[in-house]
Amino acid sequence: MKTPIRAQAEGQIVPPYLRRARYPRSALPWCSSLLFLPVIPAILARMGKQRMNLHLVSDATGETLNAIARATVAQFEHVEILYHRWSLIRSRLQLHRVLEGIEAEPGPVLSTLVDQALRHDLETLCARLGLAVVNVLDPVLALLQEQIGEQATARPGRQYVLDADYFRRIDAMHYVLAHDDGQAQAGLREADVCLVGVSRSSKTPTAFYLANRGIKAANIPLVPELPVPDILDQPPCPVIGLTLDARALIDIRRHRLRLIGSPGLVRQDANGYVDEERVKAELVWARRLCSARGWPVIDVTRRSIEETAAAVLQLMEAWQSRRARQATPAGGSG
Repeated sequence: MKTPIRAQAEGQIVPPYLRRARYPRSALPWCSSLLFLPVIPAILARMGKQRMNLHLVSDATGETLNAIARATVAQFEHVEILYHRWSLIRSRLQLHRVLEGIEAEPGPVLSTLVDQALRHDLETLCARLGLAVVNVLDPVLALLQEQIGEQATARPGRQYVLDADYFRRIDAMHYVLAHDDGQAQAGLREADVCLVGVSRSSKTPTAFYLANRGIKAANIPLVPELPVPDILDQPPCPVIGLTLDARALIDIRRHRLRLIGSPGLVRQDANGYVDEERVKAELVWARRLCSARGWPVIDVTRRSIEETAAAVLQLMEAWQSRRARQATPAGGSG
């Protein structure tokens, strides 16, 4: 019987999964033409990882459980989590579907159910199946009840009511849309923070993340050929610069140009949009501008949007504290 490689050499048709074109003869033994060799890298990648079902049961949107799960599971490298998300569970009929799902694919359960009857049914099933269930809000609720001296209400989804905080977040989102990339500069006096930086330095996604926290974030691009808006000479809010490594910025800009198509690529590249020396000079100019005006700068090269937003919030608090101290008369109280 001819081997797949010999048959291929003689011009015979060989199925793709039997070919060893990817593997040099000198680097692999003759048995490398075996059927399952191409899938070995995938097998090796999965070795040492255990699979586990994790059920997230919430009577609201499930965002709390999603955040807790992301933060905790990220600390484990040798497990593959299969998430089962059950949200808006507020009746026994809805819970019955959840219980069936847990029984079909058993795994530990994280819950934010506040209805005692639903919690009892969930805990009863988990006890019968020998599964762990954790009501993640209990420790914090118990602590606050003890400190405040008031019994917590058991109203599901109360954090999502249409209150002033909710409408402030919606208003902030509209503001970011209207003041993105230097638009509507007349409205900058309403901003809570102004983000500045060269093109593609994460200003827009950071502004949208902050808007979800109810913060009106304007963003203004810094372009060497264009003057900085006059309002930034005496800004009514903290101004924070965003910067990043030149190579990372070039990669981001090239990806952007590929998305908008070749005509844009030619036009932008001609202006030095992705030229390494021009990009480095642009970043140095922007950093010097921020330094000259006393604007703090955040390097976002290795930061996620969430981490960048957290740093912005810290700088905003520091700016507001300085303003409050300056507004306090010398020798005054408070």
